[in-house]
Amino acid sequence: MHESDEPVTGPDPSTPPTSPTPSADSAADSEPPATAGSGRRAAVRPAKASGFSGVAAGVLSAIRKHPKTWMAAAAAVVFLLLGTGSVALGATIGSPAAAAGRTSTATPTPTRTSTPTPTPTVDPERPVPANQAAATRIRTCSVAGLAGDRRLGNLEAQVVNAKTGQALFDRNGTKAGPTASVLKTLTSAAALATLGPDYRVSTTVVAGSTPGQVVIVGGGDVTLSRLPDGQASFYTGAPKIQDLANQVKQAMGGQQITSIVVDASLFGAPFWQPSWDEREERVVEGSTPYMTALMVDGDRDDPTAVESPRSTDPVGRAVQYFQQYLGTNVGVSQGVATAGARQLGVVQSQPVTTLIDQAMRVSDNTIMEELARLVAIKNGAGNTFDALNAGVLAGLKGYGIDTAGIHIADGSGLSGDNAVPPSYLTQLFIKVLNRQNGLGVVYDSLPVAGKSGTLGPGYNRFTGANSAARGAVLAKTGWIDNGYTLSGIINAADGTPLTFAVFALGPVSDNAKQAIDTLVTGFYKCGDNLSNG
Repeated sequence: MHESDEPVTGPDPSTPPTSPTPSADSAADSEPPATAGSGRRAAVRPAKASGFSGVAAGVLSAIRKHPKTWMAAAAAVVFLLLGTGSVALGATIGSPAAAAGRTSTATPTPTRTSTPTPTPTVDPERPVPANQAAATRIRTCSVAGLAGDRRLGNLEAQVVNAKTGQALFDRNGTKAGPTASVLKTLTSAAALATLGPDYRVSTTVVAGSTPGQVVIVGGGDVTLSRLPDGQASFYTGAPKIQDLANQVKQAMGGQQITSIVVDASLFGAPFWQPSWDEREERVVEGSTPYMTALMVDGDRDDPTAVESPRSTDPVGRAVQYFQQYLGTNVGVSQGVATAGARQLGVVQSQPVTTLIDQAMRVSDNTIMEELARLVAIKNGAGNTFDALNAGVLAGLKGYGIDTAGIHIADGSGLSGDNAVPPSYLTQLFIKVLNRQNGLGVVYDSLPVAGKSGTLGPGYNRFTGANSAARGAVLAKTGWIDNGYTLSGIINAADGTPLTFAVFALGPVSDNAKQAIDTLVTGFYKCGDNLSNG
């Protein structure tokens, strides 16, 4: 409270008036007037044995006749005597003008050896707590109006100062909700921690149990391409199944291939997540295949396209091209490779860091489903969709962020059953920003507003007034039927690094993306002055 706002206190109207009290000077230096009663008492009983003078005896007489009046007067005198020290001190630190303007009217006080002058008492200092609370900064830049935009549906959001770790803005920030493709950030982090940044996924061929039999073993590499040497597929630097077939022919040394066994047992059924919309995702949009351990080009009809319809038999398509490059149409059967069998050929994917970079930039579901499954297997959780929750959470454990409330239904974020609180993402992105635990690859792969990835040209993001934040927002986008999401890092206008997560959930439509961009631009403009009000 400001001083001008403090209430002014005065006499309490409920307190009854009292008789006038002598001033400090008059009470100390004058004697009460003599009365008839006091005179007679003095004449009849002179003060000798008691040692009192006649005046003192008169005072006693007056006190006996009017005890209440004299008790009040005596109390006032004591009060004034005790306050003498305070009055004197006040005069010392008071203004010179006030001190100069006062004129003393007091009569010199005669010395009285029988009554020592009371020593003024000094009030002890008021105790002060040992640990005083630090002053709280008042932030004044509000985005409350932007956060109330109905296009955001049921908003869950949080913004954190990445330097101090302080949450500046929070709307249901600890409530777990569906993340859409923002979940790819968690999958990437789990893959880096579990598989390692340099891990490569292998597709191998080994000798079978009978002469001339070969076994192709799917290791989960979805980037393996059917395109011939010299032609680039959608996945940069992808290994070729043609190369694998050539290695096998060379290892066989001219021996005729009699049969092909396919071992795709690394990934367990079901190969389609039950909560996914198969027609929409596999056929119409063409973003996601059946997740088998052997496929080529992410099972795209067009191996060079970001999105393209997928088949109902990824393994069969891969084997078809393997046969083609081997130059044979021998019989094919399902089976499992014999442990320790002689290797006839092997091709490897790009390292995990490259896979993450490609998937994050264009939000590729297929790579992320591969990585999540490999993480679950490596962590001993299993090889099915049901194993992903335990597997990915085990992979995230080393980052030291509380995973309470998180549920992982898939690796891509396509399922509405995924649940992650925005508060987890703001903490994870602080580590991404600081490149901790190898997470710098995630930072480098984040789409940049107005410049790259799914926030770049062609995606209609951060346009118009929101273009003020172009180049300053690095974030992962997300969209599913019941939500639009965005989470990442903001290099705010005042130089403050912020981490944020925004979920627009419920019956929302495509225009939620513009509402999210507007809110995030507000975060950018406010910086560390962002208010939670």
